[in-house]
Formats: sequence, C-alpha cells, structure tokens
Amino acid sequence: MAEALTNWAGNITYSAKELQRPRSLDALRALVAGSERVRVLGSGHSFNLIADPGPEGVLLSLTALPPSIEVDTAARTVRVAGGVRYAELARAVHGQGFALPNMASLPHISVAGSVATGTHGSGNTNGSLASPVREVELVLADGSDLTIGRDDPRFDGAVTSLGALGVVTALTLDLAPDFEVAQHVFRELPLAGLDFETVSASAYSVSLFTDWRRSGFVQAWVKRRTDVPWDGFPWAEPSAEAMHPVPGMPAVNCTQQFGVPGPWHERLPHFRPEFTPSSGSELQSEYLLPRSYAVDALHAVDAIRETVAPVLQICEVRTVAADSQWLSPAYGRDTVALHFTWVEDTAVVLPVVRRLEEALAPFAPRPHWGKVFAVTAAAVRERYPRMGDFKALAEGLDPRGTFRNSFVSEVLG
Repeated sequence: MAEALTNWAGNITYSAKELQRPRSLDALRALVAGSERVRVLGSGHSFNLIADPGPEGVLLSLTALPPSIEVDTAARTVRVAGGVRYAELARAVHGQGFALPNMASLPHISVAGSVATGTHGSGNTNGSLASPVREVELVLADGSDLTIGRDDPRFDGAVTSLGALGVVTALTLDLAPDFEVAQHVFRELPLAGLDFETVSASAYSVSLFTDWRRSGFVQAWVKRRTDVPWDGFPWAEPSAEAMHPVPGMPAVNCTQQFGVPGPWHERLPHFRPEFTPSSGSELQSEYLLPRSYAVDALHAVDAIRETVAPVLQICEVRTVAADSQWLSPAYGRDTVALHFTWVEDTAVVLPVVRRLEEALAPFAPRPHWGKVFAVTAAAVRERYPRMGDFKALAEGLDPRGTFRNSFVSEVLG
C-alpha cells in the first residue's frame, strides 16, 4: 500500500499489498475471485493480526458498498449490509419501532465484524451480538454467493467465523419490540463477600469496573429495562456525578446516566455514537470463562493486582448467555467476561498479559478473537469442542485458502 494503514489503536500496521473498497457487489465478487488472499477490514477495532491478509494479500473494506438496512416489520427482522456500523443500524431499527436485544459498549463498530469475532454486550440472559443472526450471506473465494440460514447444519459454524469462510455481504437479524432503558452508576462495590450471580442478575445489563489498584470495583453500570420491575442495587451507593469508565476521563462522551429513561440504543452502549470514546491510545485483552468461576477468577486477578494495575487503565466485568455457535467464546456455557484496557505499550503489556493468563488458566478462559492474547493456538483449540468441525467447514467452503491468513491458519492448526 502507498501509505501505512493501521488499526484503530495503532498497534497493528497492516502488511497488505493493497486496500480495496469495491462500490458494488459485482466488483467485490470479481475482486475476490481474482485474488490469492483476502481479508475484510471491518471498522479496525481489533487489536491483533486477525484482519491482516499478509504482504501478498488484499485488505478489503466494505464501506463503499451501499449501506442497506431493510427492516421487515411483518417478520420482525432486519437485513443489514456488511459495512454498516451499529449506530446506523440501531437508529434505523428504532425508527421502525423495534430493537436489537443488546449492544456493545461502542456503537462505532461494524455489525459484520462484531458478529464474526464473538463480540458482546452484557447481561445474564443476553447472548453475544451474533445471537440474533438468522441468516448469513457470503461471497465465496470463487466469487459465488452463498446464503446459510438457521435450518442449515453449517449455520452454527458460519456466524462467528473469524472471516475464514468468505466475505459477509449481509446479515439478517431477529428484532425485539422497542424498549426503554434507564442507566444508573454506582460507586465502590466490594469484592469481599460479593454475590456475583445476584449482582449480575440485578438488571438487564450490568458492568463492573475496577482499576485493580485496590480490591473491589470502583464503578457499577446498571442498565435496567423500564418495563421490568426493579429492586434497586443495594450493594453500593449511587454516584453523585456523571462518570466515565476510565477514572479521570470526561463523562461527556458517555451515555445518559442518573436513571433517566431513554431508547435502548442510547443507553445500552457506554458511549454516545457522536463522540469518539478515546483516541485509541490503548491495548485491549479479554478472557471469557464459565460464569460459575466468576468469583474465583476475580480473586485470582486480585492476587496479582500489583502486577496488573501499573499497566491497566480499566478492567470491565460483564456476563454473556451461553450459545451454540462453534467459535463463540460463550459456546456451551454461561459466561463471565473479564476485559482489560491497557496502556498503549506492547512491550510492557505483554509480560503482564502472560502473567494474567497464568492466573486464569485453571478456569479455561477463551480469549476474545480480536484482542491481545498470548495463549497458544493449541490451547485455544482445546477450549472449542467444535473446532474440528469448523476447520472442515472452512476447508470445504474455501479449499484454496483465500480467506486464511497467519492468524486463522495458526488457530485452525
């Protein structure tokens, strides 16, 4: 490429020979069929090499394709083009009187990229962002089209797919009736004696934040549906001021707090779509493990907090409901997710990541596919019972490895 292209955080410089932004599906099909290696960029919010096609490959952006969003009010579904981001999708869906079940903390990320990497929001009964998907539309390596729906035995391998099957040109998602959410922020929740299951079940979505400079949580972000009775949050005191998840950062970028009701898409994310939540001066890691281990895992991190805290900006703890998607980090188990936002210094962060992974190893954590991790590919494979089935699916749909890169090849073995 004539100019260096990096991911959002700036820690990855893509090595692709060119970046292509086709303006039509026909142009995309021809480009894929004529390329030896292809990877789709998404919104660039991954922190590792998952999107890099290598020096002989093509980095493909879908942002120039028509950003179609088609709501079927009778079927209560939406068909969304691969390059659309959640902020645009949410506004369109809400405008038709519907809702998505959940959103991630950032509304700026692409729908297809989030689904492909198993990205999630929070809530004991809320699945990942891939859970509402009912149909996946792909362009395969030979330029042909393939649609895989829920009645297809390959479906659970085709949703959270790491971009290894083809270019996702559109997804069809189930919709829920529109609802409102009120967001409350609480301060100083102790770790000692924490009844995690009760706390995490106390509202539709609960996120706990700590900087690990001391034991316990500095903030709890509690998002309740206004159409559901709420018993409050008796374990901590409400914040008297608007908060940002990272201590010291301005709260103006964050969604409305103090229990003011509002549309689901203006409360479930932590950040407003019209603001960039940060400059990207950070690295991120996340580990997803069985929810039954939540308290033990938190105490394991607490035991090494003197190692973790100096390179940490904030740690967020969320929950995800189990699903059946082969490569979902929540596959087969109700999940707790421990997310770490690090300082922007790979050299000092990686040794801490390795120490953290040692502490969490007894709980069989699955690292987020788009974050920084040091777990070996062999260990990752062992934590996904259907990895062999996914490898066979990828080889069947992409026999010449057009959509493989070093990251995918290492994961599949």
